[in-house]
Amino acid sequence: MAAPAIAHHQDTNVAAHRMRDLLARQRRAFFEEGPPSADLRIQRLDRLIASIIEHETRIIDACLSDFGHRSRDTSRWTDVAAVIEGAKYCKKHLRGWMKPERRSPAFPLGLLGAKAEVRFQPSGVVGIVSPWNFPVYLAFSPLAGVLSAGNRAIIKPSEVTPASAEVIASIVRKAFEESEVAVVTGGPEVGMAFTRLPFDHLVFTGGTSIARHVMRAAAEHLVPVTLELGGKCPVIVGKGADMQDVAVKVMNGKCMNAGQICLSPDYVMVPADRQGELVAALRAATAAMYDGLRDNPDYTSVVNERHKKRIEGYLDDARKKGAELVELNPRNESFEGQKTNKIPPTLVLNTTEDMAIVKEEIFGPAMPVKTYRNIDEVIDYINAHDRPLALYYFGRDVTERERVLSRTTSGGVTVNDVLMHVAQEDLPFGGVGPSGMGSYHAREGFRTFSHARSVFTQTKIDALGKMLRPPFGERFRKLVGGMIKA
Repeated sequence: MAAPAIAHHQDTNVAAHRMRDLLARQRRAFFEEGPPSADLRIQRLDRLIASIIEHETRIIDACLSDFGHRSRDTSRWTDVAAVIEGAKYCKKHLRGWMKPERRSPAFPLGLLGAKAEVRFQPSGVVGIVSPWNFPVYLAFSPLAGVLSAGNRAIIKPSEVTPASAEVIASIVRKAFEESEVAVVTGGPEVGMAFTRLPFDHLVFTGGTSIARHVMRAAAEHLVPVTLELGGKCPVIVGKGADMQDVAVKVMNGKCMNAGQICLSPDYVMVPADRQGELVAALRAATAAMYDGLRDNPDYTSVVNERHKKRIEGYLDDARKKGAELVELNPRNESFEGQKTNKIPPTLVLNTTEDMAIVKEEIFGPAMPVKTYRNIDEVIDYINAHDRPLALYYFGRDVTERERVLSRTTSGGVTVNDVLMHVAQEDLPFGGVGPSGMGSYHAREGFRTFSHARSVFTQTKIDALGKMLRPPFGERFRKLVGGMIKA
């Protein structure tokens, strides 16, 4: 009976040995070749883009297979086009990012010819642990920043989406030598062994609970980490909000990828006297987008049976504890006997704080609707919980909007829409507290994967230097005394 466990352990050991070997080979190549030129970095990005374009159909087919059903148009947009756009943005700007940044030497050294600057060096070899919800995008979006900064990388895709993981490996094999970029596959044990490797930087995208284990593993070698996590992202319906506009945009964001997005609207807070209006608008918006759900090619399935049961468990728990469930099912279709794991979008009204759907990140097409009397209730509620990855405010009252933005903290914000801040290539993307650590995209991504090295070039005039060396005299004491002032 123990043989399968022993074989599994041996497989994990083989994978761990291969990963250590890959890391050693990449680090050796990194030191032997030195920092890559801008031309080489651009060439690597071009190879990535070309390989993704070549594998476009395979990417879309793999995502559909892994999810049981996933909108082909969603996959083409999020896991093909979005990756290419991000890589193209890096190509356009990396030469400017690479330039040393001039700083000001302490007075009067600058006047005497001293210079101060920050140079951005590649970190070395970066590990990327990517999740299953956008399997290709979340493997290659950080890779674009990693390559722009002049690094090498090893990617560990999620085992939940094996077809996508194989396509990721194929794309990388086509575009790169293993000494530049490599892919390793395997289950959770391989993933944990991966996070224990002495990378120069580690990027993890996934759940907060797993991130705690990742951070502990990385701490063994003091590896810097970027954690892109999730949380319960609130939608605030504020003063002057157009309810039809709110409904269309929120339901588009909630139904995209069946709500399996770290930035997905998790719950809505609406003035108590407008809840009925909001529910009606959300129902109408869903019907306008989806003429039926069960066989609709635009409506994505929950990734597997385990996650479907998890979400249904949240809904059952809420129902038992007194919530009202409003199923947004335009044709009132039955989902019994389906070949996929689709769940109709469901609103949860009259929630209480002991409900699992209120406490846990939903990561699916269900959404609590909470009511409030004044905006300070909303601010207090958000601040009493973990800081979210995103916050969404709808409204036309500038004073109220600025109060919400100044009195709350989140990874990012979209005003009068959802999700869209992550689509702005010139904005950093990241969380705060339990929703993440560090950021990438834009210039911040380049800097995340670089070492900012301070370089000071001393003036040839050594008069000040002599004053600062023993034996100390009156001029030195006068200089120091001048510093000790408010």
